[in-house]
Amino acid sequence: MLGSHNHGQGHETAFRQIIASRLGLPPERVRIQFGDTDVVAHGRGTIGSRSMMAAGGALVGAAEKVIARGRQIAAHLLEAAEADVEFDGGLFRVAGTDRGLSIEEVARQSYVPGALPDGAELGLGAALVTRPGDATFPNGCHIAEVEVDPETGETRLLAYTVVDDVGTVINPLLVKGQIHGGVAQGFGQVFGEAILYRDGQLLTASFQDYPMPRAADLCAMLVQSNPVPTKTNPLGVKGAGEAGTVGALPALVNAVVDALRPLGITHLEMPLTPERVWRAIRGR
Repeated sequence: MLGSHNHGQGHETAFRQIIASRLGLPPERVRIQFGDTDVVAHGRGTIGSRSMMAAGGALVGAAEKVIARGRQIAAHLLEAAEADVEFDGGLFRVAGTDRGLSIEEVARQSYVPGALPDGAELGLGAALVTRPGDATFPNGCHIAEVEVDPETGETRLLAYTVVDDVGTVINPLLVKGQIHGGVAQGFGQVFGEAILYRDGQLLTASFQDYPMPRAADLCAMLVQSNPVPTKTNPLGVKGAGEAGTVGALPALVNAVVDALRPLGITHLEMPLTPERVWRAIRGR
């Protein structure tokens, strides 16, 4: 149960991977629940690309507490010293022997009357409310190649390459998807989005009032990773959610300015609509 809410990033998949790997469970045995304040005691939602750092770090800490508690129970059930019980791959085992219990067996036994010592707390679970450590600083390089039609001012994106360092990558496909979506959002802001008013009335109040980026506007993107894990959280992750947009804005604007530099153009204000680019070309 998580206090971080998913709105398209694939949290269920990434968090399931974390717990499955830490507790040695099949992924299909893990159920993710969030967004229900009747069962989730605390949370701040998803803000500032920090879900993996905050909620992921809490998951790791809670898993460690579960393992520590499970080692105590397994030691009692296996009649061994707690220090001699190892945990690996979902199995509590007495070191140097073939005697062991799976984490699921330990969980079941933790609720059986008489299985634990008198007065012992029943159940195998843990709750943890924590906060991330110091801020992380993902970084990367975005390269855009564009072509500007001097007759119409229209810009076409020919190629786009990204190399990002978002720390430890939990799921490469999800990270690539977020980078793709972020670049698409940056493309929309560079070439179409604007807040316009007339006599105090907002003219761009809906998605029908300015051009939204579509698949045909974009090109195939080459997205590569150069992960350098951070030491500020247990997973070594850095924020990824805004990386695509943050890099796309300067890369795309500077690519257009560079294309127009032979005409003496060294600066353009967003959005780079065809009309604005056309007027800049003609010095208007």
